[in-house]
Amino acid sequence: MNLLARATLAALTFSLFAIPLAKAVGPTLAQRLGYKATDKLLIINGDDTGMCHAANVAAIDSLERGLMTSATIMVPCPWFTEIARYAKSHPEKDFGIHLCHTSEWQVYRWGPVASRDKVPGLVDSQGYLWRSVPELYIHGKPAEALIEARAQVRKALDAGIDVTHLDTHMGALNYDPRYVQVYLQLALEFNLPLRMPSQSTAARFGFSELRKQFAAKGIVFPDYLIFDNLDEEKKGVKQFWMKTLSNLKPGVTELFIHAAMPTDELRHVTNSWKTRAEEYETFTNDADVRRLVEKQGIIRIGYRPLRKLQRSKSK
Repeated sequence: MNLLARATLAALTFSLFAIPLAKAVGPTLAQRLGYKATDKLLIINGDDTGMCHAANVAAIDSLERGLMTSATIMVPCPWFTEIARYAKSHPEKDFGIHLCHTSEWQVYRWGPVASRDKVPGLVDSQGYLWRSVPELYIHGKPAEALIEARAQVRKALDAGIDVTHLDTHMGALNYDPRYVQVYLQLALEFNLPLRMPSQSTAARFGFSELRKQFAAKGIVFPDYLIFDNLDEEKKGVKQFWMKTLSNLKPGVTELFIHAAMPTDELRHVTNSWKTRAEEYETFTNDADVRRLVEKQGIIRIGYRPLRKLQRSKSK
């Protein structure tokens, strides 16, 4: 199976629930964080923050009034400076970096943070990041991906953001073992926890020991990751997330959404604007969802406790 087919298959079959590691001896992650093993801890992360103004406004509102507990910022995007200013002035908020090695939209594009001459394989003929993960793998090099990711994290730190964690836009650092090593190197270099792919996804690409290997290096990550391409016509955004929240397991789970305001700007950026707007509404203003979280006894946390645990271990 060629690279394009493999990456496409991974994108289509990315599992809904990550499979946790085999039961290990010792305390669970929840216990290591100071909770009971039976507690349901939930990180609600807002991906694509910094991508546009509509995403920034929604993330800030959801962090302040809604259920969102953390957000990850797209540093190369034009609206980075707006969210960076907010993050610096609100150090109690939980902000990670949504490492960008692709720029997928039709007319709204961005290039690398690093100098283009240092990462020539990461950019297309127009100077933007490639639109897809397969194109990145075909044209780019892992060493260039590391240079670019480092530049993004350092730009965020220089802007005064207290970076709590890392994840990867479109899974670019998750689908190829060479790029997975870049992901690990960044986690170690900046001593930050990560979002990890599901066990089943990692196994399909031939690195079923991935989670164990990262854990052995002292990297901390949630027990479960919830991800699915929402089909709003069949299920409805709210119904999907209500069902998901009703079925959380004990331990630490991360789910991520793409909250954004339904503005003209957003409509011209992406055809997924309706789903993004509904996710913002569901996790910010919906009373049914709030009641369900309370009824289920779900404890909302950010990535900051995971970072504290990881850094305490490294000391």
